[in-house]
Amino acid sequence: MRQFTQSTTLMGYVTEIKEQDSAFSIKCRSGDELLIYVARETRFQSMQNLDGIDRDRYPNPEDFSQNPSQLIKKYIHSDRLVAVEGVYLEDGANRRLDAISVHLLQTFDGEFLFEQTHWWLTQIARLSDTWLGFLFPNKVTYEIDDFRLYQTNLNIVGLRTDDNIQESSTLSRLIYGLSSAYLLTGSESYLSAARAGVQYQRETFRSLTSDGKHCFWASGKRRTEYSYQLYMTSQNDDDRGTIPLYEQIYALAGLAQYYRITLDWEVLDDILRTIRTFNDFYLDFESKYGKDAFGDYFSHLDYATLSWDSEALGDNHGRKNWNSIGDHIPAYLVNLMIALEPLPITDGNYEEMQKFLEICKKILRTTSTIIIEQFPDPDENVPFVNERFLRNWEPEHDWRWQRNRAVVGHNLKIAWNLTRVANYYYFSADKIAAEDCEEAEGSKKLADDLMKLADKLGTTMADLGVDLFRGGIFDTLERNPANGFPIEFPWSNTKDFWQQEQALLAYLILHGCSNESKAQKQEYLRLAQETAAFWNLFFLDQDSKGIFFRVTESGMPVIEGSYGNKGGHAISGYHAFELNYLAHIYISSYVTKQPFCLYFKPNKNCRQRSLNVLPDFVRPNTLQVNRINIDGGERDSFDPDNFRITLSEKEFQLGSEAEIVVELKPL
Repeated sequence: MRQFTQSTTLMGYVTEIKEQDSAFSIKCRSGDELLIYVARETRFQSMQNLDGIDRDRYPNPEDFSQNPSQLIKKYIHSDRLVAVEGVYLEDGANRRLDAISVHLLQTFDGEFLFEQTHWWLTQIARLSDTWLGFLFPNKVTYEIDDFRLYQTNLNIVGLRTDDNIQESSTLSRLIYGLSSAYLLTGSESYLSAARAGVQYQRETFRSLTSDGKHCFWASGKRRTEYSYQLYMTSQNDDDRGTIPLYEQIYALAGLAQYYRITLDWEVLDDILRTIRTFNDFYLDFESKYGKDAFGDYFSHLDYATLSWDSEALGDNHGRKNWNSIGDHIPAYLVNLMIALEPLPITDGNYEEMQKFLEICKKILRTTSTIIIEQFPDPDENVPFVNERFLRNWEPEHDWRWQRNRAVVGHNLKIAWNLTRVANYYYFSADKIAAEDCEEAEGSKKLADDLMKLADKLGTTMADLGVDLFRGGIFDTLERNPANGFPIEFPWSNTKDFWQQEQALLAYLILHGCSNESKAQKQEYLRLAQETAAFWNLFFLDQDSKGIFFRVTESGMPVIEGSYGNKGGHAISGYHAFELNYLAHIYISSYVTKQPFCLYFKPNKNCRQRSLNVLPDFVRPNTLQVNRINIDGGERDSFDPDNFRITLSEKEFQLGSEAEIVVELKPL
């Protein structure tokens, strides 16, 4: 190419340092090595968190001056991961990259900044403060009436747009985020807001059947000139005029996380009613997965008939998809089952809770089994899962925008969640091995099968879904490229925030839990670190302390139309909060092996006399309880391998709302 120039970003590991030439080389994930030239105008800067603190603590070399060779001597070290923004030039056989900014991702001692103890705690706190500041300025404590001002759609600086709709599923996702922030920080302000949000969601959007046994959640509520309009059906274009299951699923996301903290029995009752709705209205009873189990769900209901079998549903009639099957696991099942198993000590209703837990177990087993049996493509040459299906599980490749396309983030979300579920079954097998050898073997076999697909997707997406030059995860790809290249983009090579979350969590948990070789697990860690670098460099909006929805391949924010919004149908803080919460836990558990704390505050009206404190589905011998503090008093004796904490009358009296701090220690 003749006199070609392009502004771009490159990420790679330093391979060669040429101080006298004011240059250094990096090797990208693609295997390509490029020479990076440094000038006086080149900025060297340590990656910043949302607190805006400059963490550059690199010492100056002897006789340091601000010339390029000295800057390289100070900041560039072999084998370190760096990201470079600059201008790429090519003229015939000559090529070079002139650096504008060199982003330093590690401390002088080599520690990744995002693996430091407080990195993700700081980020979730700043995001929580920002969201509460957007919605409810100048408040510290919150009441249900405050949430009358809640709004789904917020513009690029967090101000309200003209569309004042309140969506129940996005409200629930915000509640999830605030609850997660409390779990990690113990800040009463976040719990106060989560509590008020839960009250508002239940009072505003809950719709019970006449017998009180089933709960549907209204999709949204919009202010009119003199009153309000409540919408039972979805206002989202893909689902308009229907009751999509994924909105009902995500209405539980916040409730389940909040229940873990508070043990609020009224919230649990609404969760139970909603899951009963899944099983009585959305379940395909005639399928091989629906006769004696729960989990084979249709994706949409007709509001008028509450039936999946209605022509009024159009191309959503009798359909199943990734959301209707797989989203149960991350949205509520993991957090709910952690709270319920082992079964809590209660003042009654023990048998009902046991029955409910068994229903949850059936949903977990069935949905995860369906994923490994039905989602992989029958053609071994197609590395992506299928995501949309007819009733008989025949893949559907002509549905609207998705057609025969793969969403990279969904493939990695499956890898992440199958690993979590595998951890559950490995843990279960270990627990019952001495009592029921046959059941233990069955659980271990299922866990092995889940991990096999998780590893396959994790390694495949590393080749096809990861940007091999810049880091970060692409959005959507053609499942069968017709352009003669390994990948083909249906629209553009942009990157969305939620897909970075799925990738980072997938690669962190695969690093910690994969059954593959030590070398492959180390490769997963490198993928996680590169993804974490791209997230923290390019998705954090340092000006408004929020998250960008979409960036270009090189990390420039895309702010046209709805992509510039801070809040909307597809962005409510949820994925960022979830990332903060689980990245902190996974990095502590699997990478740095540092103890961490979780905070709980049982509701004054709770009926339980025990609290389950496991942070996520983990393998046996991964964590221990290291310390328990209840209302400022240390518990002297406890079983470090028992994650169910019994609450004695002396330590916890009904109505006290004791703060419980549990420190967990990685093994």
